[in-house]
Amino acid sequence: MPDIAAVNDLERDAFVVLLGGVFEHAAWVAEAAWLGRPFASVSDLHAAMMAAVRATPPDRRLAFLNGHPELAGPEARAKSMTAESVSEQGAAGLDRMPQQDADAFDRLNPAYRQKFGFPFIVAVRGRDRSEILALFEARLLCSRDEEASAALDEIAAITRMRLVRLVSEASI
Repeated sequence: MPDIAAVNDLERDAFVVLLGGVFEHAAWVAEAAWLGRPFASVSDLHAAMMAAVRATPPDRRLAFLNGHPELAGPEARAKSMTAESVSEQGAAGLDRMPQQDADAFDRLNPAYRQKFGFPFIVAVRGRDRSEILALFEARLLCSRDEEASAALDEIAAITRMRLVRLVSEASI
């Protein structure tokens, strides 16, 4: 695992190879963050990556949100998600659940997408299915602006966890 100093020293292509998968189907986030080097910490690196996401034009940000898989949705059943998403959804038990919960996800996913125009995004690590389903129901009551903000906050939590598994904070 490289430390933050080693990450700062990477050429653009190597930086993107290492960090391009942190954000779901969005290597452009790593490309944008590379310009902000050097980073004093993993937190600063993550902040630069999130700033790139938040600064992108609304149509590109919507496409970015739509690059995320539905929870326990068709991509999960077809096993066509990124390895990170497979691991995260599996850790929450979304790859093996009772039919009642599967039916709930099958009902909530299209309702959410119809209302907001992007999939429900939540950091599932450390949450169980009942908590995730409760959040799903509650967030369906939000406005589109509130939900777009909540989705970005959840992406920040997801990507922070992914980043700390890839980059060590301190130099050895």
